[in-house]
Amino acid sequence: MTTSFSLPRRRFVQGLALGGTALGLGLTPTQLFARQGQTGAPELRGNQFQLNIGAADVNLTGRNRPATLVNGSLPAPTLRWREGETVTLRVTNHLPETTSIHWHGLLLPFQMDGVPGLSFDGIAPGETFTYQFPLRQSGTYWYHSHSGFQEQSGLYGGLIIDPAEADPHTVDRDYAVVLSDWSDQDPKRIYATLKKLSHYYNFSERTLFDTLRDFREKGVVRTLKDRHMWNRMRMSETDLADVTGYTYSFLVNGHTPAANWQARFEPGERIKLRFINASAMTIFDLRIPGLDMTVVAMDGQPVKPVRFHECRLGVAETLDVIVEPKDHRAYTLFAQTIDRSGYARGTLTPDPSLSAEVPELDPVPLLGHREMGMGAMDHGAMGHDSGAMKTMDHSRMNHGGMDHGDMNHGDMSGGMNHGSMNHQGMSHGTQDGMDHSAMGHTNHDTNAAVPFAVSADNPDLPARQSATEHADSEYGPGVDMRAMSPVPMLDDPGIGLRDRDWKVLTYADLEYAHGLPDSTQPEREIVLHLTGNMERYMWSFNGIPFADAEPLELYHNERVRLTLVNDTMMHHPIHLHGLWSDLELGDGRLLRKHTLLVKPGEKLSYLVRADALGRWAYHCHLLYHMEAGMFREVRVVPRHQHHTDEESRS
Repeated sequence: MTTSFSLPRRRFVQGLALGGTALGLGLTPTQLFARQGQTGAPELRGNQFQLNIGAADVNLTGRNRPATLVNGSLPAPTLRWREGETVTLRVTNHLPETTSIHWHGLLLPFQMDGVPGLSFDGIAPGETFTYQFPLRQSGTYWYHSHSGFQEQSGLYGGLIIDPAEADPHTVDRDYAVVLSDWSDQDPKRIYATLKKLSHYYNFSERTLFDTLRDFREKGVVRTLKDRHMWNRMRMSETDLADVTGYTYSFLVNGHTPAANWQARFEPGERIKLRFINASAMTIFDLRIPGLDMTVVAMDGQPVKPVRFHECRLGVAETLDVIVEPKDHRAYTLFAQTIDRSGYARGTLTPDPSLSAEVPELDPVPLLGHREMGMGAMDHGAMGHDSGAMKTMDHSRMNHGGMDHGDMNHGDMSGGMNHGSMNHQGMSHGTQDGMDHSAMGHTNHDTNAAVPFAVSADNPDLPARQSATEHADSEYGPGVDMRAMSPVPMLDDPGIGLRDRDWKVLTYADLEYAHGLPDSTQPEREIVLHLTGNMERYMWSFNGIPFADAEPLELYHNERVRLTLVNDTMMHHPIHLHGLWSDLELGDGRLLRKHTLLVKPGEKLSYLVRADALGRWAYHCHLLYHMEAGMFREVRVVPRHQHHTDEESRS
């Protein structure tokens, strides 16, 4: 039985020791849920916690709808811990189904990681599971359910670990800003709808008027060729998000744009904003019109400060910024979705009576050749409109050696028809005059080669000549597209942000604050292609869904390179549990992260130190992509165990 309550229109994040205090007063879980009718996460501090997961109705859109809550709160309480301590959390399940909590980005024993089937069996109805682990890091993180679609229905919250030593970035105020997406629809129904009609929620499909405009601007022949190409691929130029503002309301700390979450400041103060993208499916573009932001940490890890005006925050990423408003006026925290179907909004203000203008949504950006994985052949990406390659010397390139005429763009459905491309005509040998050092090849391509991981027992690890080579497993019903020429895009702001008049933060701008966190020399390289079939809503690595995959084995303490090639036209935030992902920025620089947003048509690599034994989840953090198969188990095993297994098979 659920309890219905309405959420107040305005409420600041408050330091209420709600769950612990309430239980300390002797309230039963039922009473606890009944008495808590609020949004705006309370903050719980300490190292001993009682968390109660239960169901309650919430009213965010004018309708009472069921939600999954922690201590009756949406989002779940923000937990505030201190580095070096050991925390104990008793989590009790009041749901009629199994539940779990995963501590996103934390280094802990794998048995405490909260993934049913890998870490433990999950928390059965009526049972209590005790998490206990030492805190080996500081920074901004979050936590969420790893069971079914509970994360979509409200089981997520912020997690802040204060450093053991003094924070080098002192501030006057400190706010967690949890971004999320909420739907009145049952998440199971959303997923079922996507499986039946993947573009159901896309209301930005091209219209007759768009086609008439294209006739005028691009000409009839080119427009018809483009239309034919997209139709053959069974895709739309506007397929930027699977689930959109058609069904989603976008929240800041549990508040809709109309409810307008507010944070106070006094002019001249330094304010830390800890952005956490706790959405199930939504990628946000963040900015605060009128204010510069200075990033000081990403994914909980300190970075060298960079001033910027806008950034793209992938699902599951976190970003700490400092702002210093000087004027007695309000500022809008504006987070529009990547597909421009809606926005989350809050206000930073010295006076609750003040508000600031909310920007208009940008026009819907259109996918192009770069997102098709034709980046290396996309002259637009080769310096004409990207900061990545501005210094490339086109005058010394032999374009004549590249036979575009035989590239049959019309045959790119069901996988691009590589056979119709005249690769021989693309005389790479005639490009000797090209200055590759200026082409933004900022990943490991400039480093010494390392051997590819190969295993006859694992189809994810076939023998290969290059990272961009497509494995046999990619040619099947689960894959409708393969990138023919993916490229590094670390310094590309991304679709919809490339023509800004202001500074857009990219991964290439960032660097771990304290030098190299680990070695830059891996022992071997694992290549994974991000694959899918848009129409059938099938998602996978290397064309192999999780149900058919073998675990990926890493050897304890080895340094391994993971290279990702995105063959799809969707962004994928890829998250490896329990281990750091050190993104290779080039020139020996690394960016330490736990989640990496991989653009369509992009190729990137990162280094992992496999220093934690156990079974870890590795997946796309778009909830419905993970459910549809873009998931792997990673096992960190002792080296002697691996060699023994190999010998027994030989």
